[in-house]
Amino acid sequence: MKKMTKLVCTVALGCAGIMLSVAAHAAVTDQDKSFLAKASQGDINEIKLSELAETKATNPQVKAFAHKMVIEHKAIEVRMKPFADAWGIAPPSGPDSDHQDEWNKLNGLSGGDFDREYISVMDKDHHEALDLFTEEAKSTTDTKFKTAVMHCKSVVAAHVIMADDLNKKLS
Repeated sequence: MKKMTKLVCTVALGCAGIMLSVAAHAAVTDQDKSFLAKASQGDINEIKLSELAETKATNPQVKAFAHKMVIEHKAIEVRMKPFADAWGIAPPSGPDSDHQDEWNKLNGLSGGDFDREYISVMDKDHHEALDLFTEEAKSTTDTKFKTAVMHCKSVVAAHVIMADDLNKKLS
């Protein structure tokens, strides 16, 4: 009887392990993948515009903000990369067409005009990103991904506060 009990327990534990593995894999949804692709594109957009602002901004607060955006959006990319790799999501090769147009526009501006336009775009983009992260944090069922999303959401929320503040100061 002991051998039968051990056999049943071993089989049950094996099945439970397989089911947990399947459940963990099934937790990733198309919505999670879509979010990650959008968030990654957003990071690249912010990095490219902010790299330009690091060199062209004249207001020291705008320069400091731009530098922070480059560092922190690169950190978000690093945090999300394992998920993108595991889910087969290729990183964007550059800014999307709207942000490339914005980069071109910004590149033609200087002084206060540049600073105001850059911060205006950052303010708008970060509000949209915060909404995106908030929705994903509510909907994802992948616990590891949710932890990463929540961390990144807090970073983006801080960016919103900084961008709002600078936008008011420059207007």
